[in-house]
Amino acid sequence: MLRMVFSDARFSAMAAAVFAVLAFALLFMSEYIFLEPYLVGHVPRDSELGLALIILIAAMSAVAIPANVYRVVMLSSPGRKMGGGIAGSALGTAAGACSCGPVGFAVISTFGTVGATATAFLTEYELPLRIASACILALTLVTTHRSFSAECRF
Repeated sequence: MLRMVFSDARFSAMAAAVFAVLAFALLFMSEYIFLEPYLVGHVPRDSELGLALIILIAAMSAVAIPANVYRVVMLSSPGRKMGGGIAGSALGTAAGACSCGPVGFAVISTFGTVGATATAFLTEYELPLRIASACILALTLVTTHRSFSAECRF
């Protein structure tokens, strides 16, 4: 599956772009990188697992999204129904973006009591939600691989 998808330079470029954008966005929101006064990275003590999960989610998304786009664009034929592998990628990515950086606190605080509850939930369960998103992405990759195996039989 990987050889077939990434033999096309367009999908390799898509994977690189997805990884770069997603990793930067998640690292920025999780306060691992800062843009002011200049680009600075900081990994607080005991937060290495969170950093590793962010990189894992970005890497898995960088494989799942181009593979599913390839599957829809290249392997679809008229009259055949395609599964929802892209929805799984989007769900796993969104679950990984649950960290509460300064932007998250600013947005959530506008909702009052509900925002405070959401902030407390996301702060308390940040790592389990990232682990769950990695599991969702792993399931997406497995189902995508199975669909490639089923659709590419000659």
